Amino acid sequence: MMNKQKQEKSDKPEEKDIVDSQNEKTSESEVELKDKKNEMEEESKEEEKFKDLSREELIEKIIELEDKLKNQEDKIKELQKSNKDWKDKFMRLQAEFENTQKRWEKSRKNLRIQYTANTLKNFLSLYDSFKSAVENEDTDEHIEQFYKQFMNIMKSMGAHPMHTEELQKFDYNKHEALSSLERDDLPNNTIVDVIQDGWIYEKEVIRYAKVIISRKPKPPEQEKEEKEKDEDQDKDLEKEQSGKEKVEEKNSNEPKS
Repeated sequence: MMNKQKQEKSDKPEEKDIVDSQNEKTSESEVELKDKKNEMEEESKEEEKFKDLSREELIEKIIELEDKLKNQEDKIKELQKSNKDWKDKFMRLQAEFENTQKRWEKSRKNLRIQYTANTLKNFLSLYDSFKSAVENEDTDEHIEQFYKQFMNIMKSMGAHPMHTEELQKFDYNKHEALSSLERDDLPNNTIVDVIQDGWIYEKEVIRYAKVIISRKPKPPEQEKEEKEKDEDQDKDLEKEQSGKEKVEEKNSNEPKS
């Protein structure tokens, strides 16, 4: 029974809290009334200013206020325009900064790639030697192990051999043709032999694959014409050389003055 009475007592708001709440409301009302009174007094003062003015003076005052208002509006427009100009300048500067930062990042990346690529090129001759040794049947196991370690190191740096094999189409961006062979069974510019592997570092070719490509045999008539043309050129060169020798011999036999 006592617990129930204590619970009921605790559920009821205390008298002190009620009084404080009423005092706060009263205080807020007084402040609102005071502000309203001050506002009315200001309006009354403004009315008093215009109360004793004549019609002409009122018109003049209105015109004066309109001019002031127009001046204020013009100033606002100027400030808005100035604000827009500064905002545009800021946006341009921000865009220029971002573009400069992107160019710098790209330049730095290109320099890093170029430097690393030049370093890797120095090791490619070692790769050629390793590969040649590994392809030999009598290769020692230690050499094979060294070769695997070397390839793992190159792979970890982002470099790997280019996939080039016979019957691929020749690609000027990846391959370097050392010579060509006549092949009637293949289209022109088909790889028929890979002399040296190409290498790639981060999608950049750091060494072109050296290859031999195919070419179609020339028709007999065309081959004959080209052969005759070459023979004529050889004859012309022989005549030119013979003429030079005769002139030199003549000059050497002339008495010196």
